[in-house]
Amino acid sequence: MIEGNMFRELTEIISKYSKCDGIHATKVDGLHCYKMSKLNIRLPVVYRPSIYVVAQGNKQVILGNEVFQYTQGKYLAVSVDLPLIGEVTKASDDKPYLCAQIDIDMQVMTALAIKFDAEHTLPNKTERGLFVGGIDAKLMDCIIRLMRLLDSPKDIPYLRPLIFQEIYYRLLSGPHGASIIQACLHSNNMQRIAKIINIMKSNIDRPIYIDELAAMVNMSTSSFYSQFKQVTGFSPLQYLKRLRLTEARQIMLSENKDATSTAYLVGYESPSQFSREYVRFFGSPPQRDVSEFRKLIIG
Repeated sequence: MIEGNMFRELTEIISKYSKCDGIHATKVDGLHCYKMSKLNIRLPVVYRPSIYVVAQGNKQVILGNEVFQYTQGKYLAVSVDLPLIGEVTKASDDKPYLCAQIDIDMQVMTALAIKFDAEHTLPNKTERGLFVGGIDAKLMDCIIRLMRLLDSPKDIPYLRPLIFQEIYYRLLSGPHGASIIQACLHSNNMQRIAKIINIMKSNIDRPIYIDELAAMVNMSTSSFYSQFKQVTGFSPLQYLKRLRLTEARQIMLSENKDATSTAYLVGYESPSQFSREYVRFFGSPPQRDVSEFRKLIIG
């Protein structure tokens, strides 16, 4: 049973280090604070391997036709980079949505999962690359201690690695540990798909060929296609399209680039094709969408 004062403390710390709406990096590497006081803003973002812990408010993320909802006492776990649409569903100026994002180092997580030696108890199947789990008191205690480091920067280099290791341990030993161990150990396909996703991200401006990607991870084309869709919810080409469009929007928002130059940066040979697909995905032409989004966020 998690005490209410733990959520109050988590809320206070996130508020302290989130002066405005948006995501905020912190002095603790791998820890971000997120605040949003507005509702019904559908924000496509590439979620990286992390857990997202809600202190206040409600949120949902959309993966294709699947909706994953999480609120106080829940966390969203993402094990591979996924282009998701996030939407805050409960928040206000007085009580904004507040969330802590804790990055997961999958290499460290995998090394720890090996020590659990549970390979003989789990089926060898490919899991979806995200799920919603419940936070127990022990995991919450770790998260609070990690957040407290923000108020004592001199302790960060010494305690941060230890607390991260303990958070990983609590995740693995908790009620959802089997799913995490499955992703880390039993599903070589999960690791193969994660490798291909990293290749896609690193070469986002280049064309891809499914046969070549499958060969890179020693899979048949049909098996690669099937396993990729099981992990991400999309076919490889659907995933790449969403990845390109999501990254394009972020580039235009953060770097103030125009649609034509951005189209080439994310791998489109035709700016007109980029604009057509952007409209289908976001509902408005690139420049108008970015302008309207800035007005909405600024208020």
